[in-house]
Amino acid sequence: MSKMMKSLVIEKPGQPVWTDLPIPKPVQGEVLIRVEGVTTCPHWDMHILDGVPMFPGMTLKYPYFPGAPGHEAMGEVVAVGKGVEKLKQGMKVVAWQDTGQPRPGFYAQYNTFPERSLLQIPARLTSIEIASLELAMCVEVSFQQLAQLGGIKGRRVGISGLGPAGLLAVQLAKAHGASEVVGIDMVESRRRLAKKLGADRTASPNAKTWKADRNGAKTLDDAIDCTGFPASIEFLMDRTKRCVTIFGVLRENVAYGARHMWGPGVTLMGYGDHNRAAAETALKFVLAGKLDLKPLVSKTLPFTRYAEGVELLKNKTAIKILFDPWAE
Repeated sequence: MSKMMKSLVIEKPGQPVWTDLPIPKPVQGEVLIRVEGVTTCPHWDMHILDGVPMFPGMTLKYPYFPGAPGHEAMGEVVAVGKGVEKLKQGMKVVAWQDTGQPRPGFYAQYNTFPERSLLQIPARLTSIEIASLELAMCVEVSFQQLAQLGGIKGRRVGISGLGPAGLLAVQLAKAHGASEVVGIDMVESRRRLAKKLGADRTASPNAKTWKADRNGAKTLDDAIDCTGFPASIEFLMDRTKRCVTIFGVLRENVAYGARHMWGPGVTLMGYGDHNRAAAETALKFVLAGKLDLKPLVSKTLPFTRYAEGVELLKNKTAIKILFDPWAE
């Protein structure tokens, strides 16, 4: 094996470079992965390439970490560090969590990663089928939140925002036994895709055609907001009986008014913690054919066309891009 690899480095906002770097070596508890495919996490990619912090208070420094912000990835273990207990050379793995640490990412031909942050997967799974598992884990956490209230089996569930997370939430709601899933988005093409993926009906967040009513024929039992926009969350609160849980990144305040307090009051619930159980549940649904990650990928590109891929995300002509580290 060569001692060098190709890696993406965002040298400064708007300037991604596909460059040569040494192949990293796994340290205690880590494995070295030959990366086979990485899917975009659209908001991360758009923010970091534009030089905009993903979260309030976040500080960005450039050149950004090599291979970052790539974190939805799968590949093959090619070497193991000391202390690795279960993973072995030749096993196929998928990253189930972003470690949250300042470290190199998966937009590279090789990357080291902690064993605890990886799941072994069947060798038959391709990158388009499984690379986005980390996002599925994130979305599954919202269903863990709703499980604290008794779960969603037999209930009508609304999903607002039919981007990558929302399209997974539609499928996960059906997998968890929702009797009816309503996909809500302004973009017609995304509503159509949500129906293909299991939504029983779809709607535009239009207050004129869907009047505010917490006890009517169209009222939702529970809802998940995947946008992070107060207008979307408040739209749901005005049309949901029990609980609205927030998955999207919230950057502004949400107005919870007296009308939400009675009849009975609607619960506005925050997010939980990323955890391995959520990842294992998502993987179980993938293997059972109840969760399909493939439709999220609109296009496969080499890393040399990274900026082009992010532009497709910006103008909403792509849901996710799958990057192939080995394509020319």
